[in-house]
Amino acid sequence: MVLKGLVRSIIGFFHKADDWSAKEEKQVYEAKEEENVENIDEIHSIWDYLNFRANTQAFHLASVLGFDEWVDMIEIRRRIKEIFGAEYKNERSLYPYLKTLTDMGLMESNSIGGRMQWRKHDHLINIKKTAEKRIAVVEAKSEKKKKEEESA
Repeated sequence: MVLKGLVRSIIGFFHKADDWSAKEEKQVYEAKEEENVENIDEIHSIWDYLNFRANTQAFHLASVLGFDEWVDMIEIRRRIKEIFGAEYKNERSLYPYLKTLTDMGLMESNSIGGRMQWRKHDHLINIKKTAEKRIAVVEAKSEKKKKEEESA
């Protein structure tokens, strides 16, 4: 009888420990999910916010270059002529703009076989929630905690 009672108490202790650990794990995962939702609201590219003056060389470069493919100078000039109908007197006049944008980290350059190629570099921006949204989230959390305390 004593042995039977001891075995039951040991098994009962393990069941209580399992319930306790399951609650702890659930709370940790809920907290991590809430932090991710709370911290980041939107993700944008820096290119969404850059505005170049219309019909300038920088505007033309930003319009014809993409994020995926490497484009050489001949292709850049061809695209500018096709899209905007603009030709430059000096063929090398785009290089200072490309160099400046590359030095700023907005574009990437690559030299393959002695020919320079460029593409846009995608910088992502995390936009966080406003203070009003954070207050609403904190209030919702406090109401949730109150309900859990009342039900327990």
